[in-house]
Amino acid sequence: MFKHILIPVDGSETSMKAVAKASALAKIFGSTVTALYVIDPYPFTGVGADFAYGQAQYLSAATAEANAALDTAKSAISQAGVANVNTMVGEGHAVHDGIQRAVQSTGADLIVIGSHGRRGLEKLVLGSVTQRVLGVARVPVLVVRE
Repeated sequence: MFKHILIPVDGSETSMKAVAKASALAKIFGSTVTALYVIDPYPFTGVGADFAYGQAQYLSAATAEANAALDTAKSAISQAGVANVNTMVGEGHAVHDGIQRAVQSTGADLIVIGSHGRRGLEKLVLGSVTQRVLGVARVPVLVVRE
């Protein structure tokens, strides 16, 4: 049914629950799985040239964090018995934009994403990547709640 499943991860316990659910689905359907970590490549845009040095340090740290999260996800997916596992570091000023670009570039036909289930003021202040993904996705989205 689903040939290619995209799993956005951020290293959190919630995203690992999404990894577990997506792995089970991939095993049943024989799907290819891509674990995705999205980095904002220019987080200091608009704050001046004084942050150019900080930019390089940020990208190095963000890439290391992305690789650690992706290695953990790939290991869990492989241990679940899924043969075709890919990892990808995407870019986007907004995570949901990076996820949407990854869907297009990989040809994924399902997104499995974790949600912290925030409500009220906490959701208003922190935002919701999952809510934004639901708004822009052109493929089915399975939300795994915390």
